[in-house]
Amino acid sequence: MAWFYHPGSYAELLAVPAHSLVKVPDGISDETAADHVLVHSGGGFEEQVRELTGGTGTFHSSQAALRSHGVHAYYGPFMGVPTLRPTDLPNSILLTYPVVHHHVPTRETLLQRTGEVFDLILSGRLTPRVTGRYPLAEAARAHADIESRRTTGKLLLLP
Repeated sequence: MAWFYHPGSYAELLAVPAHSLVKVPDGISDETAADHVLVHSGGGFEEQVRELTGGTGTFHSSQAALRSHGVHAYYGPFMGVPTLRPTDLPNSILLTYPVVHHHVPTRETLLQRTGEVFDLILSGRLTPRVTGRYPLAEAARAHADIESRRTTGKLLLLP
């Protein structure tokens, strides 16, 4: 079984409400089904942001790295706390503050979205890359590695 979000998920055992669970299809390993994030770089987005920000990445530099009509997903204060007017947005970009429960508000939506991802994996059109495995006791090290940008792909925390 898998779930897309539940507070306290950094544990060996977890009580998750049944409506939040999804059956992982046969043919998809637990590692493949876990913690995947898709990022479309569009040919150098990450390098552009690093270049523009001296390797750190901030709210405004992330916007400057987008092409016209690009979408800037603001994930919270770690990107810098923005102060802006709508006319400050460059290149007619769209700004969003994505909240997972807004994108997956019902069990039906959860099953639909996970079904689409699992179908892509089973068809071979999507192959998640696991590039790091950490014991659960080393979750802090995994986060430090992410923050330092020493990692790419999926990182797994294993019991």
